[in-house]
Amino acid sequence: MSLTRRQIGAAGVLAAATVAAGAGTATAAFAAGGGRHPGRTLFIAGDSTAAQKYADAAPETGWGMALPFFLGRGLTVANHAVNGRSSKSFLDEGRLDAILRVIAPGDLLLIQFGHNDSKSTDPTRYTEPWSTYQECLRHYVDGARAAGARPVCATSVERRRFDEAGRAVPTHGEYPAAMRELAAEQRVPLLDTQALSLELWDKLGAEPAKAYFNWTPEKQDNTHFNPLGAIEVARMAAGELLRTRVLAPRELRRLDDEIPASWITWPTAPAS
Repeated sequence: MSLTRRQIGAAGVLAAATVAAGAGTATAAFAAGGGRHPGRTLFIAGDSTAAQKYADAAPETGWGMALPFFLGRGLTVANHAVNGRSSKSFLDEGRLDAILRVIAPGDLLLIQFGHNDSKSTDPTRYTEPWSTYQECLRHYVDGARAAGARPVCATSVERRRFDEAGRAVPTHGEYPAAMRELAAEQRVPLLDTQALSLELWDKLGAEPAKAYFNWTPEKQDNTHFNPLGAIEVARMAAGELLRTRVLAPRELRRLDDEIPASWITWPTAPAS
C-alpha cells in the first residue's frame, strides 16, 4: 500500500525522534514543536544503509540511527532514509517533497543514494550515473537551497566484498565518481564515505569485516550493518562533516570515543 505524503512525513518524524537516550535529543520538545526540534535539523535522504530499522529487523541498523551520538545538542537528525529507494524512486514517491515541506533555513539535507540506482532491471529505481542519476541529485540540491537549507552529498557506503587476494573491492561502479563530479560542479560539500568505508574494510580484512555487517552464516548480508558497523559509519560521516567544515568542532562530540552498541534501540514499527 502506498503512503500518502502526510504518512511519509510522519514516518520521518518518528524516525527522528526514536533514538537512544545516549544521543541526547529532545524528543519531548520535538513533539511539542509540531515536528521540529529547537536548533538545527540534519535531514537524511537515502536508502536502507542509513534508514531507521525497527524491532522486526534487529539487529540490522542504519548508520543514520547512530549519527545523533556524534552530534551536539543543538543538532537533531530527521532520518527520512527508506529501504530500497534510489535517487529516482525517492523523488517519484514524494519523499523529497515531504522533507522540503518542513526543512528550514540553516538546516542540512544529507543526500546518500547509489546502492539501488544501479538496478538496471527495475525502471522505477534505475538511473544512469552520468545523466539521470546526476539529474535526480540536482533536485535535492536545488530543493534544499531554495528552502534556505544546505545540501550535503555522501557517497554510498561500500559493501563487504573482497577479491581473491584478500583486498576490499568497490561495488558501486561509477555512481560515487558521478556524485563527486556533481558535488564539485554544484559546490556542494561531499562526504566520501565510500572511500573511507572501503579503506576500513580493506584494513580489517574479509573475516573481521563481517563483525560490522548484519552477517550470519545463514543470511550472509554484506550490505547492511549491525550496531557496530552503523556506529563506525556514522563516525565516518560525522568526521567528514567536520573535515568539510559543514559543522564546527563545537557541534560534534565523541568522535574518538567508544560508543556502546547498547545505545542502539529498535522501536516498534509504526502502523501503516
